[in-house]
Amino acid sequence: MIKQILNRLPRKPSKSSDNREGGTSTSSSNAYTNSRNSDLASNHYANSSGASFSGFHSTNSGLNQGNKISQVVNAKLNGNTVAASFEALPNFRDVPNSEKQNLFIRKLNICCIVFDFTDPTKNVKEKDIKRQTLLEIMDYVSSANGKFPEIVMQEIVKMVSVNLFRALTSAPRENKVLLAFDLEEEEPSMDSAWPHLQVVYEFLLRFVASPEMDAKLAKRYIDHSFVLRLLDLFDSEDPREREYLKTVLHRIYGKFMVHRPFIRKAINNIFYRFIFETEKHNGIAELLEILGSIINGFALPLKEEHKLFLVRALIPLHKPKCIPMYHQQLSYCITQFVEKDCKLADSVIRGLLKYWPITNSSKEVMFLGELEEVLEATQLAEFQRCMVPLFRQIGRCLSSSHFQVAERALFLWNNDHIETLIKQNRNVILPIIFPSLEKNARSHWNPAVQSLTLNVRKIFSDTDPELFEECLHKFEEDQAQENEVKSKREATWKRLEEIAAMKAASNEPVLVSPKATTRNPSC
Repeated sequence: MIKQILNRLPRKPSKSSDNREGGTSTSSSNAYTNSRNSDLASNHYANSSGASFSGFHSTNSGLNQGNKISQVVNAKLNGNTVAASFEALPNFRDVPNSEKQNLFIRKLNICCIVFDFTDPTKNVKEKDIKRQTLLEIMDYVSSANGKFPEIVMQEIVKMVSVNLFRALTSAPRENKVLLAFDLEEEEPSMDSAWPHLQVVYEFLLRFVASPEMDAKLAKRYIDHSFVLRLLDLFDSEDPREREYLKTVLHRIYGKFMVHRPFIRKAINNIFYRFIFETEKHNGIAELLEILGSIINGFALPLKEEHKLFLVRALIPLHKPKCIPMYHQQLSYCITQFVEKDCKLADSVIRGLLKYWPITNSSKEVMFLGELEEVLEATQLAEFQRCMVPLFRQIGRCLSSSHFQVAERALFLWNNDHIETLIKQNRNVILPIIFPSLEKNARSHWNPAVQSLTLNVRKIFSDTDPELFEECLHKFEEDQAQENEVKSKREATWKRLEEIAAMKAASNEPVLVSPKATTRNPSC
């Protein structure tokens, strides 16, 4: 009987999109079936009856047959007809221990049927049966007290793939970037199938986290293709799904060390596509949250691969307009890199200056907040490399007419570490920012900005009175020169207006000699 079953095994692996085996897992799966699962094949797959579906004959044939069954049933469901044989299977407590694994696989097969949840009135009974079955197999995985056989892991991955991996549907998003700053007012899109999807995600999470799951065997089925399709789901508009995906992917990263470089590279590619092509993706914040934990665990010294990831992917993420959706997570990742290797501070700060917003005040406030976190982890040598372009930008922020930008820039002096760095390099920094400070103190429209500016001026005047007086004298000289140039310019325009008025009666063109435009106003 066993030989007859084994002879029926197909020679080539299935090309079904739901087959997660990959090129190397087919032979190993057959070997496992031949050497260790002959009893399982004869006891269950040849004799299972009284259930909704027949059993499987082997690892490969089971997967192929399951795919065919799910396709047939799904086709019937789409045509508004349900297979009459769809009914609940016995509970695990109603069968002997020797049959529980067989029953588990049959329940997995039941759960491979996908229903249409857009119409809540369709297949209500079948949906309830499937949800109850999902809850039962979830509890079974949680309470497992023996290593999962390879054939069980294959069936688990098949069921998860059939239910989770789907084409994401979303509302038109042409104006989504424009709405990025009104996130609190935007209602998230909720998936109508979530009552079932949630249980499938919880099942997958418990399976991956289970101590009975052998990662060396499971990596044949939770492979690169599986990981890529899991990453595709991060673009889901349902925040509940993205939260589960974040947890599941983090568990996979922790348990499957062989997949770690591939996962980092795949996330990298998602960022590239988002930054340079689409600027549309719902899961950037969740992916960055995973990366924040990954970066925190990087060993020192940092690999060149990780430094390139910072420069080529993380820093350019400051470019998209929808940065408020993920800035908090991005800032954490950037700061983690600087805390790991302080020599990266110069590259990070120059990267921030490269993508510094010009007309977007709220984005500018976010950049200043991130800059403070980076500077707090920056050492003196790296600070000195970038302080000139940095404080030219801070000077522009200090003189901003938007009071929140100017106020946030002045708050930098409230940080003791940053204040110390500035004091140690005051000879370079004060001449750069003094004009902005003096103009704020004399004429800024916001009282809070004026008050903060006076406090910063006092810090410099108390630290180095001579340098402060020198900068003040230079500022007054520059102001006098600027006023003189302004007066000459106004006089020139006034002279042009007078000449134009004299010639207004005639239709002759007004010709002004170059000497007339440079003549002394007193003449």
